[in-house]
Amino acid sequence: MEKRVVITGLGAVTPVGIGKENFYNALLAGQSGIGPITRFDASDYATRIAGEVKDFDVTNYGVDKKEARRMDRSVELAIGAAVLACEDADLDLDKQDLDRCGTVVGTGIGGIDSIHEVYETLFEKGPGRVSPFAVPMMIANMTSARVSIRLGLKGPVITDVTACTSGTNAIGDAFRIIQRGDADIMFAGGTEAAVSPAAVAGFAAMKAMSTRNDEPTKASRPFDRDRDGFVMGEGSGIVVLEELEHAKARGAHIYAEVVGYGTNGDAYHITAPAPGGVQARKCMELAIKDAGIDPKDVNYINAHGTSTGLNDKNETLAIKELFGDHAKDIAVNSTKSMTGHLLGAAGAIETIVMAMAIETGKVHPTINCDNPDEGLDLDYVREGARDLQVKCALSNSFGFGGHNGTLCVRRYEG
Repeated sequence: MEKRVVITGLGAVTPVGIGKENFYNALLAGQSGIGPITRFDASDYATRIAGEVKDFDVTNYGVDKKEARRMDRSVELAIGAAVLACEDADLDLDKQDLDRCGTVVGTGIGGIDSIHEVYETLFEKGPGRVSPFAVPMMIANMTSARVSIRLGLKGPVITDVTACTSGTNAIGDAFRIIQRGDADIMFAGGTEAAVSPAAVAGFAAMKAMSTRNDEPTKASRPFDRDRDGFVMGEGSGIVVLEELEHAKARGAHIYAEVVGYGTNGDAYHITAPAPGGVQARKCMELAIKDAGIDPKDVNYINAHGTSTGLNDKNETLAIKELFGDHAKDIAVNSTKSMTGHLLGAAGAIETIVMAMAIETGKVHPTINCDNPDEGLDLDYVREGARDLQVKCALSNSFGFGGHNGTLCVRRYEG
């Protein structure tokens, strides 16, 4: 018999705030975390704005300064989010069977800052000056490995690398691990620190990012006719997933129950989604079927909502085709309108959003959606935060290469 899985801890390190309350309160207030890039000199770049995490220091999360110098920023952000999630879950790991506690953390790019620094050193100073810690700082699996080391987790330790779907796939995979009885507790989510010269230059060369540099807070405009591309963001989101009976036995607070997960591929193009949103629709359908719910039970969708023409159009079409007349009754919002696109961490912080929406009875607005584009006629929560008793919610992630992922969570009802 499959185990039931609940969310008992939330850890958010984002451009709009650190910690679940700061994060979600900023979203409810419609606050944008987008501003001028400060992590490097972007004056010669077409795009000079991003969603950066401010006032973050990994040494505040149990990592000493010497060890911090041996970590990529993407790893630092993940450790911060994992520690916050553990504290929020009121989880004393010393009292747990750590062989049954694991982690799955996804990342789209991994240690790109560290890769950049290694090549700078190599070309300018020669191979003899490259750090012996270079490889462990670059490789993507260190996102989950470092979390497991910091917290002592000895169960499954896995890293998902599926572009913008990484965080969603990570939570989905962790859900499956607990569901089949292979672990009691999983720390799951995503991390990304790609506000770096190479990543920003690469996305800018694709003409994928907004160049609304003089109005950064208005640059991310999901579903709006005046959008001109996505905005890069950085950060990490980690949730504590727990087997239901285990959570109940220790008196844990339960935010929501994870009930469904769907993932599939477009098999179409390296960057563009499949036309008509067909595979996106099937992905949502898989999650709903896995959850065993009626589609009409879904009253909230946290959209992938990237502020790009192809995604906004295809995702809207997929929702309309799957839900039919019910689509107009579903609140659909985009967290990326305020945080920017956190790439591999996006689905993770958006899962936290679903949990907080259930917890607070409020859903955040999609800011900057002033004039929805032609055919984009869903309820994008444009008027500001809304009171809504979320019964069942979906979160979508669609990544380069055709990676699709959908999570379904619902209010825990015993």
